[in-house]
Amino acid sequence: MTFFEELKWRGLIKDISDPKIEDLINNEKITFYIGTDPTGDSLHIGHFSSFLMAERLARYGHHAILLIGGATGLIGDPKPTAERAMITKEEVEHNVNALTNQVKKVFNLEVVNNYDWSKNINFIDFLRDYGKFFSINYMLDKDIIRRRLDAGITYTEFSYMIMQSLDFLWLFEHKNCLMQVAGQDQWGNITAGIDLIRKKTGKEAYGFTMPLITKKDGTKFGKSEGNAIWLDINKTSSYEMYQFFINTEDEMVIDYLKKLTFLSKEEIEKIEESHTKTPELRIAQKKLAEEVISFLHGHAEYEKALKISESLFSEKVTELSSTDIINSLKGVPNIEVTLNISILDFLVNNHICSSKREAREFVTAGAININNHKITDLEYIIDNKDTIDNKVMIIKKGKKNYYLGLIK
Repeated sequence: MTFFEELKWRGLIKDISDPKIEDLINNEKITFYIGTDPTGDSLHIGHFSSFLMAERLARYGHHAILLIGGATGLIGDPKPTAERAMITKEEVEHNVNALTNQVKKVFNLEVVNNYDWSKNINFIDFLRDYGKFFSINYMLDKDIIRRRLDAGITYTEFSYMIMQSLDFLWLFEHKNCLMQVAGQDQWGNITAGIDLIRKKTGKEAYGFTMPLITKKDGTKFGKSEGNAIWLDINKTSSYEMYQFFINTEDEMVIDYLKKLTFLSKEEIEKIEESHTKTPELRIAQKKLAEEVISFLHGHAEYEKALKISESLFSEKVTELSSTDIINSLKGVPNIEVTLNISILDFLVNNHICSSKREAREFVTAGAININNHKITDLEYIIDNKDTIDNKVMIIKKGKKNYYLGLIK
């Protein structure tokens, strides 16, 4: 199996601009680029497959450039439904610096910023040197533009295609960059760049797209969808990332193993066989979590996430630090805990139970747990012995209701 065939097997090739790309990827060593606009100060899991593609190509011997759109980020790539909100120049600059540091640390790619060559182009030169190469009919025929016509599209958004094409041309002329790689939603911008290079230089450039990584229901992974899984460990802990992957749908997990890991075809097929026989063991999900977390943050962080996951809802929870517990239980209702109080008053005062009668019923039924220790004594006193690091405690009511107690 050739390298290009492997990429197709992984489901990483959507559209190609020229059949020559297969030979270029298999037999040449070329410079290519992948871009992202600095709409946030961290990449998220929706970016991960694209950046892994850059890593895959780089490991095969190609030279990867990451373009961070300090200029295009000020404009905004047209969304399918509505115009993006403008962000300030200060925000963009902050995000550019943060993404540059993150990419160099995680992926070790060459990083460029399109603001560096765009900032000195005046409006008249923009129209004369670039705008004249784009017919309106050509631009209207692009899918992302066509979908916005009924709702309306501003001239600013309409110009984004020209700006991205200008980027490809600049990298072609100054970095000998022959190819652009992007998600499938960027196909129109890629082909526009290829056309601009041909018209301006008489030479050929190339591009291909990858399918977007989606959930089972077809929605994208990204911050606009809410609950983003960030690649920055300070924004999404390793435990949170572990939980995200361990809860992957069975129907999607093998697809993610192909696209989000460097496991070989043989390794993935072996995992798939085991997963099919015993899906309840979540073998594939566990391996997916291990591979992604280890790649991003190191194997020690994966081991830490695994320990927290195994301990958090067992009697081993007291072995965890209060910091790990607080970071792991983001989203769980917090309550302020006053110590030296009876279990019944504790449950009622913190609105865990609506009345002392309800509290008695839950305690008597063994349905109240403090740090995974079942409380059945109606006279039980909540005090320092129930805390972890004298800072927190985990309260569970019934099977699914958890609370994080923060000690006053």
